[in-house]
Amino acid sequence: MKRLFAATSLLVVLASGAIAQSKNAPKQFDVATIKPSAVDNGDFAVRALPGGTLSCTGVTLKMLIMEAYEVKAFQISGGPSWVGTARWDLEAKVEGVQGRLPPDQERLMLRALLEDRFQLKVLSETKEMPVFALVVAAAGSKLTPHVGEAIPVGQRFRLGLGLYSVKQGNIARLVTELTRQLWRPVIDKTDLKGEYDFTLEWTPQPGQGGPESLGLPPQPLESAPPVNPDGPTIFSALQEQLGLRLDSQKGPVGLIVIEAVEKPSAN
Repeated sequence: MKRLFAATSLLVVLASGAIAQSKNAPKQFDVATIKPSAVDNGDFAVRALPGGTLSCTGVTLKMLIMEAYEVKAFQISGGPSWVGTARWDLEAKVEGVQGRLPPDQERLMLRALLEDRFQLKVLSETKEMPVFALVVAAAGSKLTPHVGEAIPVGQRFRLGLGLYSVKQGNIARLVTELTRQLWRPVIDKTDLKGEYDFTLEWTPQPGQGGPESLGLPPQPLESAPPVNPDGPTIFSALQEQLGLRLDSQKGPVGLIVIEAVEKPSAN
């Protein structure tokens, strides 16, 4: 069953094997260009590359804020509509770096870049909101422990509309995807520490997943791929297919409020 986002593909190269940095690690990129994207087919990419380089193609400012502040789309509010619709290409580099930047350092540098080029000003706040706790169902986990050789990073997961398939993935990866799909924070309370192979298939409900959860404009209804109306919800699929359950609770949720922003000048 193939139910991929129409005209939207995800390519994220994770910054594994990050280089060690000195105590005087740089706080901003030495060279950076941001320009309107020529990509018009819905594709985008966010890559952390060797040489201290961050390369982004076809991304929205909302996507960049999600990356810089480690939040999901539903945790961002305020700002004009173009924050989530206008596409940009970004290339930023730190001189004198051989490997990839550590993720935490890269996020801080991206924040500084957005503040400089987009004149971005945000307010961070925390509110008590509904959350989900991911727990093991009464019948026990049905996750299959990964055995054999390590799977290359770029081949470890497939993501589509109502489809999430993982090889050698941990619970943290599943929690991240459930949070994105459900537009509500998911907290891991399974105590499952291993690496697993699993496939989760469900029928998305309105408002679940989709391009907007990635920081992109909503997909036109006429171009949305069909789904099985008789398929399971994500809640029942989790229990039936993976032996896990989502319990509704309340907890503190971090939010990012855009107070000021401008489109960058040509560079």
